[in-house]
Order: sequence, then structure tokens, then C-alpha cells
Amino acid sequence: MTTKELAKRIRIHAVKMTSAGKSSHVSSVLSIADILAVLYNDILKVNPDQPDWADRDRFILSKGHAGAGVYSVLAEKKFFSTELLKTHYQNGSLLSGHVSHKGIPGVELSTGSLGHGLPVGTGLALAAKMDKKDYKTYVLLSDGECDEGSNWEAILFAAHHKLDNLVAIIDYNKIQSIASVKDTLGLEPFEDKFISFGWAVKTVDGHNIEELKNALSSVPFKKGQPNVIIANTIKGKGVSFMEHKVLWHYRSPLGNEFAMALKELENT
Repeated sequence: MTTKELAKRIRIHAVKMTSAGKSSHVSSVLSIADILAVLYNDILKVNPDQPDWADRDRFILSKGHAGAGVYSVLAEKKFFSTELLKTHYQNGSLLSGHVSHKGIPGVELSTGSLGHGLPVGTGLALAAKMDKKDYKTYVLLSDGECDEGSNWEAILFAAHHKLDNLVAIIDYNKIQSIASVKDTLGLEPFEDKFISFGWAVKTVDGHNIEELKNALSSVPFKKGQPNVIIANTIKGKGVSFMEHKVLWHYRSPLGNEFAMALKELENT
């Protein structure tokens, strides 16, 4: 399966899952589908037959509300059956709305309370250095999540310990919760902040598969510095009436909206 096709399948699964469970955050999945597809198709050293393989790369979705995306890519990569996706957000299902590791092979960490993924990822990266292991740790964060002070503590810590085996990826779609990022708590100059904290930075188009692949393949960007990729994305990418709309952070695709979203994605 090509990486582009995998991204398309992640988006289709997400629309179906959030519709069936009447859950939120479909647009948050749509913005990171290309990033997830590149990671799992082209970058991560993981093995669905040995999900706890000691030398695997670690991936943490810190923006846990987009968990439907991780469940989708793991199912497509054969960590578990795609049939399980139909139970998402149903009573008694293993597939909770915010991503959970409990009983789900391939999920490293239950997340959703924002600001936890990068601190944990930093610890994993430090452990790898101490144990002289070659695996890398990748953490995907939302832009709004960068309001959390715990992230900036981790950013300081990672640079201090020269964790060049750590990769933070920011889903910079410019919308958080109920408003734009710039109107909530502005992040700019975003690149300069990371540089001043001692990180090596690359800014890419978060929907350009080749740009993502090239950036992720070139880690570490600078020896002795942690890596951050600021991925400029579009909230709701792939469904025209969801793109750039804060409404779809919480709204479920139902009825005609579900049918229209599915039709657009299937015809891309």
C-alpha cells in the first residue's frame, strides 16, 4: 500500500468511526493522517507480530483526542483487525475516544490530558541513551497543546541531555478547541522558540508526503540536539466543509454530512 493510500484509509476510517460512535475530533485526525501514514509506512521500526519488541521505535500520540487516527493506522498495519475499528467509542469497547494502550497492541501510552506525551517521550529517549539502544522516540503534539508548561520543561530537559534520538512533531493546524491558536495563546515566533531552547528545527508542509519523509529520514538534524518538525497542516484536511473550521473539533459527522464527507474522501 502506498503512503498516500494509507493516509486516505486513515481519513475514511476516522469519519466512519466518529460517526458510528457519535464522538468528537474527526478534524483533528484528518490533519495528522499524512503524518501518521509516513511514520508507519516509511519511518518507524515496528513489528505488528512483536508489538513489544525491545528495539522498536517508540511513537506517542500526545494529542490523544485524535486517537481514532492511531487506531486506524495500527489496524491497517495489521497490529489488530480493522473489524475492531467498528467498536470505536461504543460501550465496553477497547477503543476509547482518547487513545488508550490497554489491550491495544502498538499503542505505547494512554494520552488525552495534554502536555504529558513529550515529557514521557523525553524519558524514553533518555533511557535509550543510557541503555545504549538505537531506537528513536517520536511524539506527535497539537499546536494548542504547546500552551502546556510541562512541554517546555521537557524541551529544556531534552536539550540539556542532548537527546538527538527524540523527535517532536507539531500538528500546526492553527486551531485549538474553540478558537484559533493566535487568538487563544499565540505561539509565534514558533521556530525561534525551539532554536532558543537548543533544538534543531525543520518546518514542512504537513500534507506533503515527500517533505515529511525527507525530514523524518534525516534525524538527527544536528548531532547532540533534539529534533522538532513543525508541520503546517489544515484542520479537517480532505473534507472541504470541515477544513479550517473550529466547529469540527467537537462535531460528529452524521446524516448528509457523513455521506458528503465519505464521498469526498473516497473520490480523492
